Amino acid sequence: MYEAVHAHPDGDATVARHAATAARYGYDGIVVRTRSALTPAADVEAGVDDTRDTDRPPTATAVADRYDVDVVDAVEIEADDPGGASGAVGNARSSHTVVCVVGGDDRLNRYAVETPRVDVLTRPTAAGGDFNHVLAKAARENGVHVEFDFGPVLRSAGGERVRALASLRKLREIVTHYDAPHVVSANPRSHLELRAPRELVSVAAEAGFDREWIQAGLAGWATIASRNRDRRSGSFIEPGVRRGRYETER
Repeated sequence: MYEAVHAHPDGDATVARHAATAARYGYDGIVVRTRSALTPAADVEAGVDDTRDTDRPPTATAVADRYDVDVVDAVEIEADDPGGASGAVGNARSSHTVVCVVGGDDRLNRYAVETPRVDVLTRPTAAGGDFNHVLAKAARENGVHVEFDFGPVLRSAGGERVRALASLRKLREIVTHYDAPHVVSANPRSHLELRAPRELVSVAAEAGFDREWIQAGLAGWATIASRNRDRRSGSFIEPGVRRGRYETER
């Protein structure tokens, strides 16, 4: 299972701190959704990374090797409108393994689920945005995962927590009814906000969520990363078609 974290400078902890804590808690990997926290995968593949440069962010591989936990380079795009999001997604798609778009606005929610280049729609209802059956169908058809952010449930109280739970339950009904893909996160901005998988599953279960469904959502990040890494490999042409040697009949 994986957790998707915000690292410095967007978050309050370094990638290394997140990785060390995640490994101790039993995660298989972390998705670092901060644009400048890691050296982009495209730079590493192009051979322009220099690990001797102490001012340069670490590579995902270097952190993964040190803490024995998978580290996935990602980006979370915040935009004012679909036009701005589209340009940012186009720039990020070739340089990051996972591309997320922050929703919460009806127009951005719709843009994200209708765009196959987007991997995850994050926080779709955080700003009062709506997520309906039309968007759920589009997410399913385009393979865009919908994020269930349990951060407000874990870190708020009173009416705010009640409203966050009600929003997640309503979102779950729509997403599960139309079989749209989903991911689950505590949306930590610090290693102190990380919760072990069993803790997150237990909290969600107490709130009425199925344990297996939550575990599938935590594993969803790994599924996305594995799929996209495969697509970035030199042998991939399109789904079901690969470049390589083949045998001919004699």
